[in-house]
Amino acid sequence: MTATTPGTTAAPPRASWAPMVALALAQVLMSFNVAALPVSLGGMVQDFGVPPTTVSTGIVTYGLVVAALVMTGAKLGQRFGWVLVFRAVIGVFLLAMVLMTIAPNVGVMITAQALAGASAAIIVPSLVALIAENYEGDQQATAVGSLGSARAASGVSAFVIGGLLGTFIGWRPVFAILIALAVVVFVLSFRLRSDAGNPRVKIDLVGAVLIGAAVVCITLGFNNMNGWGFFRAEAGAPFDVVGVSPAPLVVVLGVVLGQAFFVWTRRRGRAGKVPLINLSVIGSPRERSAIAALFVIVATEAAVNFSVPLYIQIVQGRTPLDTSLAMLPFNLTVFVSALVVVRFYSRFSARTIARTGFILTTVALLWLAFVVTNDWETVPTIIGLIVFGVGQGALVTVLFNVLVTSSPKELAGDVGSIRGTAQNLASAVGTALIGVILVTLLSTGVNQAIARSDALTPELQSQVDLDSINFVSNDDLRAALAKTDATPAQVDAAVQVNTDARLRTLRIGFLVLAALSAVAILPTNRLPKLLPGTIPESAANGDGSLRPVTDPTDLPD
Repeated sequence: MTATTPGTTAAPPRASWAPMVALALAQVLMSFNVAALPVSLGGMVQDFGVPPTTVSTGIVTYGLVVAALVMTGAKLGQRFGWVLVFRAVIGVFLLAMVLMTIAPNVGVMITAQALAGASAAIIVPSLVALIAENYEGDQQATAVGSLGSARAASGVSAFVIGGLLGTFIGWRPVFAILIALAVVVFVLSFRLRSDAGNPRVKIDLVGAVLIGAAVVCITLGFNNMNGWGFFRAEAGAPFDVVGVSPAPLVVVLGVVLGQAFFVWTRRRGRAGKVPLINLSVIGSPRERSAIAALFVIVATEAAVNFSVPLYIQIVQGRTPLDTSLAMLPFNLTVFVSALVVVRFYSRFSARTIARTGFILTTVALLWLAFVVTNDWETVPTIIGLIVFGVGQGALVTVLFNVLVTSSPKELAGDVGSIRGTAQNLASAVGTALIGVILVTLLSTGVNQAIARSDALTPELQSQVDLDSINFVSNDDLRAALAKTDATPAQVDAAVQVNTDARLRTLRIGFLVLAALSAVAILPTNRLPKLLPGTIPESAANGDGSLRPVTDPTDLPD
């Protein structure tokens, strides 16, 4: 028996960290898969014979499926029991990685990512729920923080391992590693404890269809703006509305369906029925600000993680190892930042940390826009990536903690599903949107440069398809021009146009991302001054406003 001083509460017993290993490795499974896709970009483009924006559809598909299904996944966990469902989806994820390893074409690759996304839709909310059920007190706070660290660590390892294997063996073994890791997670899952589930939990099918359709519409709209047209319908559009591209219309439809989901969910709650998600987890302006800030930083990170490998492997024609080395400072910084930021919780408020994080990411992106050149290994570029990594790692960790500590323990699965929807929709939209921006800017820049060039005559232009300009290396451009009547001088002129337009496009892309990051500073003003703490038994008032969970005194700004 342990004696306690009158008036004090005995500390909860220390639990084994073995269950947390399974949860951390599950986070690694998801994050490694996503991080390995950009570094494998060049190999997939070569193997499948498709443009890089087509390969990026795999990244978008993964995020789309997770965001569309994660709320339904949370209810499945509550109904059938988190551990049972967790084990089942780890098996599905394993199957997805087998398909990735043997994929004969880009269609199978996209299918594999859809399966992986469906698995992650349940893994994401299960991580928070299982932490809440397996740990208490300071162990719980440490466990929550470790998810951010695991995510960052998997990003580092994916770039290093993916770079090495992709350069010397091929991109497929990168995903074969995840097959073995999934087996390890399945075995370790037997150390987890969880409630048996509640068969009385009902799944709101109407809500599930509304949110799923909303996510699909928003993501597909952004992802197809290149092929269908940003505003005016292109030849590749499946239809048009009085000449307007269906892409922006589909995005608007997605937003409308999203609003319909919230209306339906509130109405269902007022009727005394169980909604797909308890909206009290985003019931206050502070919680909604955390979601908005999380969406922006994840979308920005996804854009950087796509554009940099695109430029290194496709534009410069360098190896996956070169990509991993160029991105290593960024990924290492994210990992360290996610670990270190928790030490500042006792000194600074969530509001201050988040605001500082966005200031850092904005400054870093502005810096990169002005210093980036054709050599990604220059010191100024590395400094920019490091500063961006500091801000990004701190933001993802602290914003997640704000969401977790804002709701009662029994809503941990709902918090996880909200986080999963926001992060994966942001990742899909960020990847798709930066693709649209870069290709549009590149096409405009190339056409303007060609119009000003005396060497690139109309006769030569008629032999080249200028309606579908995309990122190609100079070597591939020379090979394509060799099939035309272009003279050596004309080939050199075309290569110079390609080189200049690509670099200008990348710089403008960084400026756009910097503007997005700067705008996101505003929502941080509504974040709580409260010290991030643990997942509380009861931390939400009836109106969804925050209640102090660690220290009743607001921290200074």
